[in-house]
Parts: sequence; C-alpha cells; structure tokens
Amino acid sequence: MTLAYSFHEIDASMLAEVGGKAANLGQLTRAGLPVPPGGCLSTEAYGLVAAGLDELIARAPAGELAARARELLLAAPVPESVRKAVAGIYPGGAVAVRSSATAEDLPHASFAGQQDTYLNVVGEDAVVEAVRRCWASLWTDRAVAYREANGIDHGAVRLAVVIQRMVDSAVAGVMFTANPVTGRRHEAVIDASPGLGEAVVSGAVNPDRFVVHEGEILERHAGDKRMAIRSLPGGGTEREELDHDGFCLTDAQVLELAALGRRVEDHYGAPQDTEWAIDDGGTLWLTQARPITTLYPLPAHRAEGLRAYFSFNVAQGVFGPLTPLGLSGLKLVSSGMSAMFGFRVADRFAGASPITDSGGRLWIDITPALRSRVGRAVLPRMLSVGEARAGVIFERLTERPEFSVTQHSRRPFLRRIGRFARRMHVPSRVRLALTNPERAIALSKRIGAELDARLGIAATATPLERLDHAERVLHAIPPVIASIMPMALTGYGMLGLASRLSGMTLSQLQDVLRSVPNNPTTEMDLELWHLATRIEPFPDVPVAELVAAYHAGTLPQREQIAAFLDTYGHRGVAEIDLGVPRWSDDPTHIIGVLANYLRMDTTGPTPDVLFARGAAEAQALIDRAAARAGRVKGRVVRFALGRARTLVGLREVPKYYIVVTLTAVRRSMAVVGEHLASLGLLETADDVYFLTLPEIRSAVNGAEPDLWRALVAERRASYAQERRRRHVPRMLLSDGTEPEALAVAAAEGDLVGTPASAGTVTGPARVVLDPLGAHLEPGEILVCPSTDPGWTPLFLTAGGLVMEMGGAMSHGAVVAREYGIPAVVGVPDATHRIATGEVITVDGATGTVTLPRGADDRAAAGTVALP
Repeated sequence: MTLAYSFHEIDASMLAEVGGKAANLGQLTRAGLPVPPGGCLSTEAYGLVAAGLDELIARAPAGELAARARELLLAAPVPESVRKAVAGIYPGGAVAVRSSATAEDLPHASFAGQQDTYLNVVGEDAVVEAVRRCWASLWTDRAVAYREANGIDHGAVRLAVVIQRMVDSAVAGVMFTANPVTGRRHEAVIDASPGLGEAVVSGAVNPDRFVVHEGEILERHAGDKRMAIRSLPGGGTEREELDHDGFCLTDAQVLELAALGRRVEDHYGAPQDTEWAIDDGGTLWLTQARPITTLYPLPAHRAEGLRAYFSFNVAQGVFGPLTPLGLSGLKLVSSGMSAMFGFRVADRFAGASPITDSGGRLWIDITPALRSRVGRAVLPRMLSVGEARAGVIFERLTERPEFSVTQHSRRPFLRRIGRFARRMHVPSRVRLALTNPERAIALSKRIGAELDARLGIAATATPLERLDHAERVLHAIPPVIASIMPMALTGYGMLGLASRLSGMTLSQLQDVLRSVPNNPTTEMDLELWHLATRIEPFPDVPVAELVAAYHAGTLPQREQIAAFLDTYGHRGVAEIDLGVPRWSDDPTHIIGVLANYLRMDTTGPTPDVLFARGAAEAQALIDRAAARAGRVKGRVVRFALGRARTLVGLREVPKYYIVVTLTAVRRSMAVVGEHLASLGLLETADDVYFLTLPEIRSAVNGAEPDLWRALVAERRASYAQERRRRHVPRMLLSDGTEPEALAVAAAEGDLVGTPASAGTVTGPARVVLDPLGAHLEPGEILVCPSTDPGWTPLFLTAGGLVMEMGGAMSHGAVVAREYGIPAVVGVPDATHRIATGEVITVDGATGTVTLPRGADDRAAAGTVALP
C-alpha cells in the first residue's frame, strides 16, 4: 500500500491511485512544464478512513446520502500512517491542499469545482485537517448531484489529495486553449486578475479578458477587478478591496500564457482548461489542467481549408446520437443518393463525399454550396422552410472571405438537375399530380407495396445473405424517395401559386394545410386516439407494470394494441437509426401514451373532432382566398389549393418508406446479432447495433474474434456519454467554431423563433427532452429540442409547441399545423430558458414566446453562449 507520491512519480496510468487532478499534475511535471512542486496523498489513504461508506451508499435514502457520508468522514480518526505520509510530502511553508477525485478532470466529465481546495495552508496539523475536509467534500450535495447526472457510480469514486507548494501570485487566472463560447480551436481565452486565482475561479471578480489566436491578441477587455484574494503570513487568505485601472497583464505576458497553453494542448492532444499564476518575480506557473468537456467534437473532414457543416440530425429532428450501425446504414443510403445524382462514391460505406460524422451524429459539408452562386441562391431557401435559423447562419457565413464564391457558372448544376429529373421521371410525376391526384396517391401506395415485396427475405437466409440483402435495399432506397417527392412538392408549388394569385401571404394561407389527408403520420396518430376510445381504461399502476402484463399476455387490451403495432410497430423515436428499438420491439412509449389518453377529460373537443374541424376551416379559407382572387383567378386558386391539400400529405410518405426499410434491415441484423452472440463474439444480440456493416461482415467471416466485445463496450460508453450532451450545434466549422454562438442576440423579455403554426395559446410549459415515458397533460405546451414522428402522439394532447430546432416546413411544424396547435420553432436554447410549469404564451403567427415575469433573467438580451 502506497499512501503518498511526489509529482515526479505520477503518470497518466495512475488515475485509480491519485485521481484526475494529481494524474494531470504528474503528467505536466514529467513533461517539463512549469508546475509548482508537490505530491499527492493517494486514494489508499482515503480508503483507510472511508470504512463503512459502501454500506451507507447501499442503505441511505437518496436525499440523506451526501450529509451522512460527510458526517462519517469528518468524524473518522486519521490513522498515524496517513499523518506520516502527509509529513513525507509536505514541503514546509505555505501549500495548497486540493481534492483529486478518480472521477475528475476526465475527458468526458471535468467535475470542475465539485470538490474543495484550501489555499495557503501552513503547518502539518493544518494540512491534515485540510485533507480531512477534502475527503468530506467528495460528498457535497453538488458533487453527488453531478455524479448522478453523469451516470457515475458513487461507490466507484475515491479521493486523493494534492499537497502543492503555494504560489503567492501577483496575478493569476484561468485560460482555455479553445474558445469555450464559440468553440473555435487554438484560440486561447484568458481571464486574469490581481492576487490568487481563486477570485477568478469562484467568480468573485470581473477579470480582464484576452483572446489570442495564432500569436495575435484579437481582443482585450478590461474588468473592474474591484477585489483580490491575498495570502496571509500565518496561513489562510483575506479579501482586499482594489481600485485597479488598466490591464493586469502586459501583452508579452498574454502571449507567453497563450504559448504555454499551446504546449499543454499539444501534450494532451485536446483543448484544455488551465489555471495559472505569475509570482512577484514574474515567473509563470501552471497550477492545473483539465480537458474542456463542453466542446462539440470536430467532424472528420475530407478536404483542406475551412469547412462548414450542417447537422443532419437537426434536420431530421433527432437530437441524440445515432448508433454505429445507424450511422453506417445512413451513410450507405447517402451513397445511393449520390449515385442517383451522378456523383461517383469511392467507398459506398463511407457515404457521399459531403457526409461525415462526429459525436455520433451525421454532418453535411455545405462548403461547396457556400462557394457556389447556385448554392447561395438555393440552399438558404431550402433551409428557410426546414431549419430557418440555419438559413440565417448560412447567409452570415457567405460574408466571410474564407467562403468566397469560386463556382460562378450555373450550367453544371442545371445539367445535373436536368439529367436527374429525366432519370427520375419528374416531369411526368408532376403532370400526374396536377391532372389526376387520385392516381398519384395510388402510385405512391403501389411503390410502397413493391418496396414491401423487395424487403422480404427467407427465414433460412444465412448471416452473409442477410448482410448482402441489407446493403442492397439500403443503397436502393433513394430512388423510392425521389419517385414520390415530386408529387408532394407539386402540392407546395400549388400553394405558392395560390398565394401569388390571391394576394395572400403563405402565412395567411397556412391553415389550408390543416388536417390534410394522405399523411401516414397523422393517420397513425388518429388511429392511436381511436384505439384509446375502443379499449377499457388501464389499471392505475405504473406503465412498466402495464408493459410487463402486455408481454405476459395478461393485459386485457393486448389484442387491440397488438393490432395497432402490426400496422405501425415499425415506427419509433429516432426511427432513422437502425440501432433504436421500434414500438414493436418495445411498446412502452405507446402504452404510456394510451394511458395518458385514457386519463384525459373528454368533455372538450377530442382530437378526431378537432381534426375534422380543421378540415372544415381549411375549406372555408379556400373559399375566402378564391373570392379574394376574383372570378377567373379564383377558379385557379381553388384548383391550386385543392391540389395542395390532396398532395402535401405525401411529404411524409418517403420518410415512412425509409423507416419501413430500416426496420426490415434492423430485424434482419437482429438475427445476425443472435448468430454472433451464439458464437461468443458478442455478449448479446443487441450488441450488433454497435458495429458498422463492414465490421459485422468481418465478424461473420471470423475475422479478429477477440476484438468485437471490447469494441462494443467502448462504443456503448461513448454513446451513453453523447446521449447526455445537452447542446448540439445547428452548424459547425472545421476549426470548431459554432457560427450561431458568435452573435445570436436574444430578444429582450420574449423568445423569438420561426412562426410555424398560427394561433396564440397561454398555458403551462412542459419541457421534454425524451418522449419515452413523457406525460403531457391536455393543454400543456410542449417544449422540446426537436421532433420526429415518434413524438407526434404527444401532439394530440398538447396545447402548443415550442421547438429549439426546425423551420416552417420541419416535421414538428407540419404536424402542429395539421392539428391546429400554435407552434414556434427554431427557438435557441428553449429547453434551458423555459422551465416546466411556467405559464408561457406562444404566438404561432409572430414566432414569439412570452415568458412570465421573473423569468427574464433566462431570456436576458445578449449573446447566447454554449452551455
């Protein structure tokens, strides 16, 4: 048992013995960086005084655990062996005594400030007492809550304590080697103030701020620096009032700090959050370094120079990460789409050339569009209807010299579009939609039937045959999408024509698209509501018990629910991901929604009544628009709006068929997973979703049998970590910059987004980050990051919708309009700035969300920073 180490004895492999902070200080010391000398009391010492904690963790009520654990540690005697170990590393004089937990300063969770530090501690007895208090600080309420939020087992965390020579600093502060607000890499942000760095770290002072990039100071902001924390001669610290004008660092010192930060980042290979101090003699010391855990990981770009990426996940309403098999499947789909446009793909499993991934999410390289005259004209219009805020960001990026136009001619684009239109029979599909919409609808259904036939595979198929089949159908699905989209887009074209002829804006005609037919998603939602009207109320027990009864065959309503799942069981939340369970795999969400419906007060209009009312109101609006256009034009307006109502529901059909395809592939891969698990290559059949298609083929062929279990375990951990990420950029540059964070001004008092569904509603907000198990009372306003069809059962009871992502034609907006729910989308950071239970007002016509008085602090004017 080793109770203490000097920094020179510590390396990166000793996390379990010395904790994150000490492991970093040991690495930095061994790398020759200017770290004040010191040592570390190991986690073995903590273990000697923490006897009884395991039993306490197992038995103490959750609300009492932190206080009782602190009480136990503060009361436990410090063994003589630990006192001797402290004496062995205490250098005499003033030291800093700092907590170093085994779950601290890690790449995925910094735990910054969660445990305690004691400064200017003098004398062995005082050091021992500070050590005891550091041990107890592992169990502060904030540290316990942080561990629970990050999924870290309390019993697995132990604490070491750093004892380090105190730097009596003239100036100190913190430095991020990447900009924590904009995300830009290699841009040092330095906060500095006179005295000890505690004043800056604790937020007790407004420091000077400097921003440095590539050896150039880009920004200088002088703080008021009204206070400094100073060391006292006999130990401890005091606060001193200051009247400090000017900057506390010279330009030379700022550049020296930035150079030190670059050395630290180069050593770790990742951006770092550091603490530093400059003593009275002008010597610069590095007192701490930890990873910056809030930065979004950079996409793996395939081209040189600055690139701009748009989040495919945001466009699809899937906020969380995709499984590795989900990413692999979508990349293969993108290769099929690229081939459809005549672009050759070198490796179809790598995806189309603009596609890359990062953080378990897909990104599209939009740099070619930024540098093209046609791209600058077309893409903002596309984004304005699907992801409006991204369109604004795109326009802003066109002003940057790095994205100046290099492709001026429109001819290459027009030639490709022309060839694509002929190959996909676009003119004939548009003509069919206009002249005979019933046949267009029938064609879309026939395409679905042909797809179903193509998806069939014999139960006796071998794993390799299943892989071959999966790869074929995934690569072939894009033409199915392309064959239906012209008919749906014709409907929107007719809406635009009616707007021009009637003199009414698209916003004024918005209600024409309420309760449209031929939309498989709204048909599904209404069928679910009708199911709720046909079955008896569930027993008043938790949803988990209802699900268990369903699987056991003892739920009285099981046959009716199973019939619904036979038709719609391929759907689910984040359904574009091959690795995510469908409702047929896990009916928890559907049974929970049904339980919610069955509790509803049905004295008011029911969803089916509201849907019928919406259709009647749409027809009345068509009559008004036709009358406004006049006798001749009015006939055209009536025709156009009738076609729009008939056709726009087809917008959801391509997505529906994609999900049908993905579900068929998922089920086939489940069989392959069972095969690999039976061979011992995977622990469970579900592990197959954490491998890519080429990796599954390698495993089936017997390659590297010892690799797959470890690889799956690593990816499951990364996936779980990314699921906890609360912020995903809409757009991201290859240097890490999030363009939206550069200058997104929030409206004072109100939140501003994109109008999505007209109407005004006031009601209590319900912030939902994951629809699984979510309960939405009738009339509550759903506030969420984004939505896909798996969310829409919640819409039937929602009084309104506020969404962080999306535009006027995004999925959530379309469904909200069809249900007549006032909706505002593209509201930055809405899930943070609105609290569950707050009574808010949603104005779907103006795109504003009004917060209650007292909530203005969350919506204060200024730059919206990354959380």
